[in-house]
Amino acid sequence: MIIDFHTHAFPEKIAARAIDTLAGRSGFVPQTDGTVDSLLARLDEWRVDRAVVANIATNPRQQANVNAFAVETMRQHGDRLTPLGSVNPDAADWDQTLVMLRDAGIPGIKLHPDYMGHTFDEAVYTPILETAASLDLFVLIHAGFDVYSPDKIHATPAMIRQVLVRHPSLKLICAHYGGNCLWNDVEELLVGENVWIDTSIGHRMGLSADQAKRILENHDSQRILFGTDCPWADVPATVQFIESLGLDSERLDRIFYKNAKELLKL
Repeated sequence: MIIDFHTHAFPEKIAARAIDTLAGRSGFVPQTDGTVDSLLARLDEWRVDRAVVANIATNPRQQANVNAFAVETMRQHGDRLTPLGSVNPDAADWDQTLVMLRDAGIPGIKLHPDYMGHTFDEAVYTPILETAASLDLFVLIHAGFDVYSPDKIHATPAMIRQVLVRHPSLKLICAHYGGNCLWNDVEELLVGENVWIDTSIGHRMGLSADQAKRILENHDSQRILFGTDCPWADVPATVQFIESLGLDSERLDRIFYKNAKELLKL
């Protein structure tokens, strides 16, 4: 069984534009056309049982549409896809939105500090994280380097460590092995802590097999989630990279699906 905990899709009317923009920025060839249907077709091809679709309210104006798309995705494809909602810290109604998402059966939210323009240790996130924890919503964040903001990283392992201290009951998931391209800091500051990490895109961004193995072996086996960041990486290559590390079978099962099933309450 495989659950991909980190994928993306967009409403059909903006999917092509979004994919073109992001592909041009990253230099990666997309694995889908950005639509839900294309994602589902790839999941079938790759024999993936379920995927989490991470939506991002990059600015306050997008928040309502992003969450309407998440709720509709859940309504139409909840047997196969688990969409995440998102709130923007500069939106006036983020608190009402979190309650709405919880009531709609959405299990968590995605935050992308680089797009949102606030470093993750800023106080603007504090009420959002406190409310998410109180509503039992997990929070997935982009962690580490992003091509959108190459000169300023908005969620470093050091920042994340501070947030963990402030919010010990928060279910926080840090994408990209805990901090894209900052894996030495991840090993020093986050491995072994009360935080989930996902395996998305690391092997495409220069993470070595030796360091990936250290991170995945030394972190709590119950707090590692398989993810690709599809459409920016594919399942077969990501699975192959992880399976090449020589991890024990129980840890692999936890990474590929068991931890996700528990977090998603499947």
